[in-house]
Amino acid sequence: MKPFSFRMVAIVFFAGISALPAVWAEGAGIDQAALDRGLAVIPAPIAERIKADRSRFDPLLADVLAEREDLLVLVDKTHALSSNFVPPDLSSLDRTGLSVSRKGLELRKPAVEAALAMSKAAKRDGVVLVFSSTYRSYAYQKTVHERIAKEMGEEEASRESAEPGHSQHQLGTASDFGSIDPSFASTKAGKWLALHAGEYGFSLSFPRGAESITGYMYEPWHFRYIGVAASKLERAFFEGTQQYLLAFLHEYRGQR
Repeated sequence: MKPFSFRMVAIVFFAGISALPAVWAEGAGIDQAALDRGLAVIPAPIAERIKADRSRFDPLLADVLAEREDLLVLVDKTHALSSNFVPPDLSSLDRTGLSVSRKGLELRKPAVEAALAMSKAAKRDGVVLVFSSTYRSYAYQKTVHERIAKEMGEEEASRESAEPGHSQHQLGTASDFGSIDPSFASTKAGKWLALHAGEYGFSLSFPRGAESITGYMYEPWHFRYIGVAASKLERAFFEGTQQYLLAFLHEYRGQR
């Protein structure tokens, strides 16, 4: 057997190098001007951590930007949906095997698929997740808000009930679980969701102590499906605060 020549060794070496997976280049695929817009609307300490760790942040952001943009629409007290907005691909939870508090509940198909996987995982841990409230139309939310405002006054109602057009439920990707009250946090289901919901793309919308950020009181029962990639980015860089992530993405994409 003839020994390798230097030329043959070089060919083999460089062929091996070219076959290696590409290393992420900082800033690859990221619009710097858009990034600057997004960073301007989030707390300075979070923005500084992102700037200092672009090699980790950029690929996570790229994964989010590659996913469906309509799953990450910012809906809050200042950003509203139109009265005639109805999300596409709404799907009934009836006959899916999911545990529901009543018939007729609906979510968008991506959220249903994720909910099925999440519910199955919870059951393996001996936990049953009960879906209590999901998609609400503009008209239905109007009825809900007016009833609560009549019971406790508009100022107090605004802390726990969105005005029509401003509810995440109209998106078809938000779900209330269990008892829909603060006691849910101490239940097996509440504790399980707090630990594992993000693994399936569900994010707690209104965390404890964040009312000044979200505009709403702590709701341990209210989760919104934003996708696994966005959930990872939220946990890694946005302090687990959905509002910061969605506000950042809203500005990054130049949405109004």
